[in-house]
Amino acid sequence: MARMSDPLVVGRVIGDVVDNFSPTVKMTVTYNSNKQVYNGHELFPSSVTIKPRVEVHGGDMRSFFTLVMTDPDVPGPSDPYLRERLHWIVTDIPGTTDSTFGREVVSYEIPRPNIGIHRFVFVLFKQQRRQTVSTPSSRDRFSTRKFAEENELGLPVAAVFYNAQRETAARRR
Repeated sequence: MARMSDPLVVGRVIGDVVDNFSPTVKMTVTYNSNKQVYNGHELFPSSVTIKPRVEVHGGDMRSFFTLVMTDPDVPGPSDPYLRERLHWIVTDIPGTTDSTFGREVVSYEIPRPNIGIHRFVFVLFKQQRRQTVSTPSSRDRFSTRKFAEENELGLPVAAVFYNAQRETAARRR
C-alpha cells in the first residue's frame, strides 16, 4: 500500500498513470551506464537520447516482464489533454537479466518535452507467461492502465520516474 510520502504518490504517477500497487521486484533504469533514474530527479533530454538499460532484480528464470515507458504530461503538465505519450514497450524480459534480452515491441522514442516539466515513467509488469502483446496503433493518447488490462498484465510490480524539461542553450553548459 502506497504511503503519502511515497515518491510515486507525491509525483502523481499513482493516480495519473497507474493504480495503487505494492512493488514486489526491484527495477533499476540507467542511461549511458552512469545516470541512474531516481524518482523525481531531473535528467536533461540531451542525456537520455539512447535507450536506457533496465534491470529487473527479484525475478527468476521462469518469470518474464513487460516494460512500458510513457510521458503523462503531453502537451504540457498544466493541461495534459493528450495524456499519455508512449515512448517504449519491451516484453518477455527474463526475470534475471535486463531489457536488452527482451523483445522490443515499440521502439524507444527520445523524450522531447516542449512546455513545462514532464514526468517520464517506467512501469514494470510481471507476465503470466511469454506472450504477444497488442501493439498500440498510436503513441498518442496511450493508457498504461488500458494496455495492462487488454494484455492481462494486472497491477505493476515496479515503477520509477524522472522529470525533464526543454533544454535551452544556457542549461546545457
